[in-house]
Amino acid sequence: MENLEERVQRLEAREDIRSLAARYTFAVDNRDLQAIAGCFSENACFRSKDGVLNAVGRDTIMTQFDARFSVLGPGAHYTHDHVVWFEQDDLSIARGLLSSHAELIRNGRPMITSLRYDDEYILEDGRWVFSDRLLSFFYYLDTGEYLKYLGDKKRMRAYDEPANADFPEALASWRKYHPSD
Repeated sequence: MENLEERVQRLEAREDIRSLAARYTFAVDNRDLQAIAGCFSENACFRSKDGVLNAVGRDTIMTQFDARFSVLGPGAHYTHDHVVWFEQDDLSIARGLLSSHAELIRNGRPMITSLRYDDEYILEDGRWVFSDRLLSFFYYLDTGEYLKYLGDKKRMRAYDEPANADFPEALASWRKYHPSD
């Protein structure tokens, strides 16, 4: 059993990590590359399950964001449920799963997306940063097509060709109940 000091340290770490996720969201919406860079470790990875995003190293991640911002107009990202856990006794390493959605303009089209971040965090120079972010999508739809395609497996419609969503159909737990998906 942990002593009181360890329990408090763990609680403070969770709060700091949740604040990191919130700071990241505001920095993305504000197009503040310096603030975004401050959210990642030097050797961090930022990638998406569909493979469109795949950057290793803070500088490469910033180049990737710079390119993404060229097609993204104004937007607002919202974070929701955020689970943080420590996989070992080392309180300088943690993992998390964060649900989120965003309303944004992409290539001049109003779009809405529901996404998840599968994160790894490290304590670096006294502050929590991302060491790995894996982005996956439930949907990415034109707001005018939301009702039409929300129930479709090809809910990923941000690019030229519609694609299957990353979750939940690809999850083993989902396939247990829906094997034909």
